[in-house]
Amino acid sequence: MSQHNAVQPPGQPEWMQGFVPQKGKVENDQPPRPRGNPAWVKGGPSPNPHGRIVNLGGPRIATAKLLQENVQGILEKQIAKALEGDTSAAQLVLSRVLAPLRVTGERVQFPFDPEASIPKQIEQVLAAVAAGEVPPDVGQQIIAAIGTLSQARVVEDLADKVAALTAKDITP
Repeated sequence: MSQHNAVQPPGQPEWMQGFVPQKGKVENDQPPRPRGNPAWVKGGPSPNPHGRIVNLGGPRIATAKLLQENVQGILEKQIAKALEGDTSAAQLVLSRVLAPLRVTGERVQFPFDPEASIPKQIEQVLAAVAAGEVPPDVGQQIIAAIGTLSQARVVEDLADKVAALTAKDITP
């Protein structure tokens, strides 16, 4: 064994023999640096006398605030343009004043037996659509409603059967 091996810490690999770390270069020898400004003392003067800059939300908030400040003038200008015949200005003003019209389905009458089986009810609706008594889109809505009712009936029947089976198992 050479003299270098005697100075090396135990368990050091052979390729590191002779390496001696310099003092102060190893990060673990240094204490952790404190957070914040080390010159600041609690209760003392602020290192930032102007304080934190308040962010007002960026350009969207600034634009909304500007619009709110000038809303009366904007409305008057749009109404004046609408009265002069500007159709886009009139459309904008009216869309804000009047509620949009909703499409409502027309009432239809056709022979329908609600007590019939589900397939027979669907056949009745299809026959009414074929005869022109019911528009196709309304017929589709009625058939969808019949399907929903059918599913509800199936679930109700299954719940009754489960309750009956549970009642049989409980009583001896």
